[in-house]
Amino acid sequence: MIEFHLDARSGVAPYMQLVHQVRQALRLGLLVEGDRLPTVKDVAAGVAINPNTVLKAYRELEYEGLVAKKPGVGTFISGTLSDDSLSEHEPLRRELQGWLDRARAAGLGEESIEALFLSTFRAPRTGTDPHTEEEK
Repeated sequence: MIEFHLDARSGVAPYMQLVHQVRQALRLGLLVEGDRLPTVKDVAAGVAINPNTVLKAYRELEYEGLVAKKPGVGTFISGTLSDDSLSEHEPLRRELQGWLDRARAAGLGEESIEALFLSTFRAPRTGTDPHTEEEK
């Protein structure tokens, strides 16, 4: 089952943070069709937000066709966002973990690591890909 968390510094509305976390879990195959989401009451208590905020997130997911409510039973995953790339996730996760370990060993804190990653991720891709030697 998914465990939600909120980042008050992100500037993203709490309900959207919940929506993004469900989408991410679906992309990574951590949630699959038929899985039950935590109750509104449990999420609200777990992340200390108003239950209406959780309801808004669940309604958004329902509108997107990713969840379905079953009255008296709960909210269940009814769609997917994963694709055929799931088999590549674990090797890439191991490489990324190695990079994170090297960044920490170099003395970078979490915020510096996040800033470095995001600036690199968002930078325009130029040059050659060392794996294909083709221009991007």
